[in-house]
Amino acid sequence: MKNKIKEYRIIHNLTQADLAQKVGVRRETIIYLEKGRYTPSLKLAHDVAKTLKTKIYKLFVFK
Repeated sequence: MKNKIKEYRIIHNLTQADLAQKVGVRRETIIYLEKGRYTPSLKLAHDVAKTLKTKIYKLFVFK
C-alpha cells in the first residue's frame, strides 16, 4: 500500500524514531510502513494520521 507518511513526517520535523515512539511501535515498523511493505491495522493507521495531523485517507493511498 502506498502512503505519504515520509512526506508528512518530514513536514512535522519528526524522525522515524520520533514517530515510532509517539504511536507506540518500533522504528522498523515505520520503515516498513514508509516502504509500503506493511499494511497497518486501522488503529495504527489512525494513530499515525492523528500524530501527523492529517486524515487517514490523505495519508494512505488505497488502490
